[in-house]
Amino acid sequence: MRNIKVILQYEGTKYQGWQRQDHTGNTVQGKLEALLTKMCGKKVEVTGSGRTDAGVHAYGQVANFHTETQMSLEEIMDYMNRYLPEDIAVIHIEEMPERFHSRLNAKGKTYVYRVINSKVPHIFDRRYVYAVEEDLDMEAMKRAARLLCGTHDFRAFTSHKRSRKSTVRTVDSIEIEKNGDEILFTFKGDGFLYHMVRIMMGTLLEAGTHKRNEAQVKGLLEAGTREEAGYLAPAKGLALVEVFYS
Repeated sequence: MRNIKVILQYEGTKYQGWQRQDHTGNTVQGKLEALLTKMCGKKVEVTGSGRTDAGVHAYGQVANFHTETQMSLEEIMDYMNRYLPEDIAVIHIEEMPERFHSRLNAKGKTYVYRVINSKVPHIFDRRYVYAVEEDLDMEAMKRAARLLCGTHDFRAFTSHKRSRKSTVRTVDSIEIEKNGDEILFTFKGDGFLYHMVRIMMGTLLEAGTHKRNEAQVKGLLEAGTREEAGYLAPAKGLALVEVFYS
């Protein structure tokens, strides 16, 4: 049995997220599994490095699947790109050892979130950016971001209210860069909880509009609850950029 790893790009606008769902086939995982099952003539299950929410994009999602096909890697990649929807593409493929698992072996991820800080709409970027008309204080957001870096209990930054799994994560860095009226937020860490990046974004934007101070951000990490943290920023501004492995 071969273990095939692929790196994918997709525009998440019209999909109900990454994870397959019983009531709809309109997920990225669902589209991949349907295509690969047809290609291989038997059921194929695809494992992703993690779930992306409905509307979230990916420049470098990693997935793997097992197959007995004798097709070459080039043939598999060509077949997938020929028959996948135009908003999903395989940009890399390789054969991995049997024990490789795209989620369990992942050591870290990078996400980016794009904000347009302008009252003028950016028509051609509207599916990929979140427009904020209020003036944003860059230094206030950077100070708040520094507080969120490091190893903390991020239970205030997830929409899962009763998860039995640990909510401790390490955020290696949050870089905030402005280019014209676009602000790019880059998050690097060992892993992120459900909605974590989008809630951190809502919190940082509240800091940027002076609706939340540094003491309040620090308090979220010490004894915070989801209700005290920032709002859930829209999915369309978020993209998974890269997944890291040892």
